[in-house]
Amino acid sequence: MRRLPYFIVSLLPCILLFCTSCAWPPDVEHPDLEFDQPEQWTSGSDDSGELEPHICVEWWTAFGDRAVDAAVLTALRQNHDLQAAAARVARAAAEARIAGADLQPSLGVGLSGARQRTNYVGLPFPGGEDQVISSTYENFGVSLDVTWELDLWERLRSTARAALADFQAAGYDYEGAYLSIAGQTVKACFAVAEARQQISLAEKTVESYRRSTDIVSARYKGGVRSPLEVRLALSNLSDAEANLELRHQRLDAARRQLDLLLGRYPGARTEAPHSLPDVPSPVPPGLPAALLSRRPDLAASERRLTATLERQDAARAALYPRISLTASGGTASNELSDLLDMDFKVWSVVGNLVQPIFQGGRLRAGVDRADAQRAEALAAWAAAVLKSFAEVETALTAERLLAEREVHLDSAARHAEAAEALAVDRYRSGLEEYITVLESQRAALLNRSRHLTVRRELLDNRVDLILALGGGFRVPEEEKDETPTADADRREGDQTR
Repeated sequence: MRRLPYFIVSLLPCILLFCTSCAWPPDVEHPDLEFDQPEQWTSGSDDSGELEPHICVEWWTAFGDRAVDAAVLTALRQNHDLQAAAARVARAAAEARIAGADLQPSLGVGLSGARQRTNYVGLPFPGGEDQVISSTYENFGVSLDVTWELDLWERLRSTARAALADFQAAGYDYEGAYLSIAGQTVKACFAVAEARQQISLAEKTVESYRRSTDIVSARYKGGVRSPLEVRLALSNLSDAEANLELRHQRLDAARRQLDLLLGRYPGARTEAPHSLPDVPSPVPPGLPAALLSRRPDLAASERRLTATLERQDAARAALYPRISLTASGGTASNELSDLLDMDFKVWSVVGNLVQPIFQGGRLRAGVDRADAQRAEALAAWAAAVLKSFAEVETALTAERLLAEREVHLDSAARHAEAAEALAVDRYRSGLEEYITVLESQRAALLNRSRHLTVRRELLDNRVDLILALGGGFRVPEEEKDETPTADADRREGDQTR
């Protein structure tokens, strides 16, 4: 049995040592923050219960609209920003593999060939003094070259772990982009739905104003009313028609924005809901602040903090000596046919140790830079946590206030519509001035339009709350019947009134 070449046998212990090493970045403990974290949200319900909501991945289905569901699925499949985020994950994975490659021995196969002629000038040559003695030399060689740096101070391992942590952060960034695109698509669908309902309201308003104008014109022709009332009625009608065109413009812009999110040409032809859906079940009471650990942006920030700490270790390890091994083995001969003959074998093993002494302060500056990056990452982590808490608290408060505004604006719109009908009847009977009709018509349009807007804002805020919590939540079935919705409360109040 033939034995392995000596240079390979000499490297076996080093290869085994490498195979047992691991470059996976460890999880770091969350750093201590300079503020106290509440056990439950201060803007949430006063109920001290600890209802733990179930995670809902396809959270947009809670709105119960198939057009919204279809739009989100299309966006997640075709959105170019999300595809770019996926490409960044692939790039980070490749960079992690590149950084990890330095931990492994570098192997290369070399094949060389040379033909050289040498002249011996000045040597006597029989037969003539002007002759030059020369010789031709040929050499062929094949070799296997191995180079490996012994990572005694874990400089290379720290660099590889930092790159791997960056790859993990890119993965969390993709999850964040996934949530963001889904949220933007849902809100774009709501914008289209509101625009359509605003158009419907504007069309009804134009028709109502046109009938009022006809009434005023008839009374003017009968000599009952002055031309001033006709001018006011025509002005009101023209303003309503201008408002209708504005609503069409906003619908067009909303549909084109939705097209962009779906990765389509902005042709304003994408289907979307024709009316705003109801707001899903309210947020469970006593929602724990620990739910923020689901947020991808915080997870990405923690991974970048880990990468910074690893690079800090790598910068300090760069101050220590570097030890590398270089081995080469093969054959060399002046005949090409002898390259596979082990009688012509050659080999070499070289050890190299380099201790940095003076590099103009570059290495020390690298340590200072790593220290500054660590401080920056810690501050960024604290800022991200504070921002996430603020987003949840703001959304929880807005949910309650927007719900109350929606109830009040709905009541104001219904009263204004009743006042409009009463003013028109009294005007026909000659009991009211036309200015009162104008004011009631404008109040009815304004309040109903504001009611539609606040309904859309309430839905948008629910999306913002879901994104702030890092994803959807679902109330357990046994708790769902015990938790009345805001819509149920409103319907009960309407029946009471």
